Amino acid sequence: MPTQTPPAASAHLHAHRAGDAKHGHSHQERSQKILSWALALTLSFAVVEVGAGLISHSLALISDAGHMVTDAAALGMALLAQIIARRPPSARHSFGFGRAEALATFFNGVVMLGIVGWIVIEAVQRFGHPQPVQGQMVFIVAAIGLAINLLIAIVLSRDKASMNTRAALVHVMGDLLGSVAALMAGAVIYYTGWMQIDPLLSVLVALLILKSTCSILGESYHFLMTGVPLHIDYLQVGSDLGAMPGILSVHDLHVWEMSPNEPALIGHVEIADLQQWPTILREIKRMLLEKHTIDHVTLQAETPQMAAGASRAKATAHGARHADSAPDTRPES
Repeated sequence: MPTQTPPAASAHLHAHRAGDAKHGHSHQERSQKILSWALALTLSFAVVEVGAGLISHSLALISDAGHMVTDAAALGMALLAQIIARRPPSARHSFGFGRAEALATFFNGVVMLGIVGWIVIEAVQRFGHPQPVQGQMVFIVAAIGLAINLLIAIVLSRDKASMNTRAALVHVMGDLLGSVAALMAGAVIYYTGWMQIDPLLSVLVALLILKSTCSILGESYHFLMTGVPLHIDYLQVGSDLGAMPGILSVHDLHVWEMSPNEPALIGHVEIADLQQWPTILREIKRMLLEKHTIDHVTLQAETPQMAAGASRAKATAHGARHADSAPDTRPES
């Protein structure tokens, strides 16, 4: 058919050299090791902090442990994304397995909303009925947690090339504030005996968790609903396509992410001369990659006559379906 793209023009834009692939593979393995180490350390101390919080009756420690769980979830999702990225598409999953990360992230976000609710309810109850808290234990455990968070942040900051690692680092930096809050609660209780500082700072930590959790839920929901990537201006993409030499109009344009950080585009473009399509398509791909970082491109070229014919056929099919589904209003004989 004349609208089919020649093999040379439809070749996938990903044409990496062997050296680049080897470098990317080694960097991915290094990132996985860093994330695995940080995940194990974060989860281990979260368990210790929960135990210490129960023993010392400190809600601040327990809430900080909850924040560390959100950090562990972020680290785990980043690690999962890199592991999934190495799995090739299958016959049953032609787009690959990138959406598994978003599903797990959304589930973790819902769970963390429940934890935030529990912390706030428990804190409100403790304002009216404060419980004795072992300030010295809280101070010691919180100081250890602060040191561990600093260590994890330093390790993650060394991997600046990975977007997943940078996102996880944001959560760890937020957890530093939770450790500082627990540290302050332990010091105040130890020196003044003011027990209300524990639930007060716990609410502040819960708000930190809520902020990061809502962000996680929003991002994962946007991805699962095949939203336009946040860094891409959909209207500008359409405008740039329409301004390309040889293109008369653009319609049925869609932009989404097949997997995290892999934007894709499909659409229809009207051109005057199908013989020029290979050249036009090559320039389109170059523009989309350089200006919008989109490298998965599928476009159907058509002439104005072809587009008009397709519109008439679509209208006829729609009318036929409408007629079949309409109730019979003719009077009975």
